[in-house]
Amino acid sequence: MPPLLSVEGLSIRYRGAGAPVLAVRDVSFHVNPGEIVAIVGESGSGKSQSMLAAMGLLPHNATAEGRIAFQGRDLLGMSRSDLRALRGSQMSMIFQEPMTSLDPLYRIGDQIMEPILRHQRIGRRAARARALEMLELVQMPEPERKMRAYPHELSGGQRQRVMIAMALANRPSLLIADEPTTALDVTIQAEIIALMRDLQRQNGMGVVFITHDLGLVRHIADRVYVMRAGEVVEQGATGALFSAPTHPYTRALLDAEPNGHKAPPAAGAPEILRTRALRVSFGSGRSRLEILHGIDLDLKAGETLGIVGESGSGKSTLARAILRLIDARGEIRFDGQDLTALSARALRPWRAQIQVVFQDPFGALSPHLSAGQIVTEGLLVHRPDLDAAARDRAAIAALEEVGLPGAARHRYIHEFSGGQRQRIAIARALILKPRLLVLDEPTSALDRMVQRQVIDLLRDLQARHGLAYVFVSHDLAVVRALADRVIVMKQGEVVEQGPVEQVLTAPRTPYARRLMAAAGLEDPGRVGSRQGHRS
Repeated sequence: MPPLLSVEGLSIRYRGAGAPVLAVRDVSFHVNPGEIVAIVGESGSGKSQSMLAAMGLLPHNATAEGRIAFQGRDLLGMSRSDLRALRGSQMSMIFQEPMTSLDPLYRIGDQIMEPILRHQRIGRRAARARALEMLELVQMPEPERKMRAYPHELSGGQRQRVMIAMALANRPSLLIADEPTTALDVTIQAEIIALMRDLQRQNGMGVVFITHDLGLVRHIADRVYVMRAGEVVEQGATGALFSAPTHPYTRALLDAEPNGHKAPPAAGAPEILRTRALRVSFGSGRSRLEILHGIDLDLKAGETLGIVGESGSGKSTLARAILRLIDARGEIRFDGQDLTALSARALRPWRAQIQVVFQDPFGALSPHLSAGQIVTEGLLVHRPDLDAAARDRAAIAALEEVGLPGAARHRYIHEFSGGQRQRIAIARALILKPRLLVLDEPTSALDRMVQRQVIDLLRDLQARHGLAYVFVSHDLAVVRALADRVIVMKQGEVVEQGPVEQVLTAPRTPYARRLMAAAGLEDPGRVGSRQGHRS
């Protein structure tokens, strides 16, 4: 049987102010009908670029050479109209971040119906029935109600189910999944992977699975291609590649798990943060919905508190409440001052002491500002006495502290890798010399090798400056490497808490044990192992 997708000698060049940049070099691979092929590698390896070329979605300044054939048809030589006819019908793609892929102004039902109406000769009633069928197929709870919802009303896992429903609505022969579970918690990841595998078997699709999560690849892929710096450096059957990798880079990827532990806070370190009976609710009157139900936590200078739980458990809401970005009732006391009692104006000086690093640096950093302007934004508010030259010197110092050259301040965000963007986000927070950093999933969108670098950086900065961290994450291996203590949240409540080793290796509650099992732990004592991760 001929391959469903065949890529031969693919090279991709980007035109810019200087000489063209060769992003992908002479790459070849194939996907058979009914086969799942994984393409793995760190950020910037060219894995997503290769599949964007297949879909005809490369930017205007990119040129692809070689041959990409789908069912024997040359995609690179295909007209735009013919390629549009294939996309969304016979070839579909699921992108990494569903919140930026879904239109915030349109209801979910309308967005699923769009590719159906574009590629099938049916009316709106039949298209709506098909869209509802797809939501039921991807096991969306309350599918009728979700048809009328907007993207912001769904959880991350539910938005990803919508993306899968859209991609499969026209029963494609080839599905390209680009990091489809990166931002999801471990239990939702397991559900999404099981769902995709079941749908692939039912429909006999070929699947290209792009990811940096090797634990996930082990349990879903038939074959693997490993990419580095735009080239395929190793390929083979999944079992053979994992058991006996031949290339040093593949071995480095397999060994790139977060490891080590942070140093404990100094003896007698003062308390820096305390919350008591912290509650958050949305809506009004009878429709008022309480999200956080009386959260108590304590944090010392130099200490890291990990917050874990499933999507919708309230962990990010708790982080935003601590930052006073949303209204909350109860007590939030920072360095002895009750922040809930302060007006917005009175709160401003305290904001310099409590900074935040968000999950997605590309979405959190302005594409219209240079890295230097982004890093020094806070100085314009909190240090108006500094002139332009002083701010520039501060930007250089902040960038160098996070491992970037001072000259990087003149570049824009799209010119950096994901890991470099997160370093810029950390520099923006550190330039104000805060005492507390709230880190909301700061490594979830990064590949394992870059994650490890960022973890080392965060531990080093904490030791140097005595910073306290509130660290929100669904990745238990990262939590173990960074946290002193952990609280486990479920439906807005703390169901378990304690020292990181105790909670992760010997959870007491059924919910915490289920969370550990979803992370692929073979037994309670093997938290660092991700051999069965997200199976």
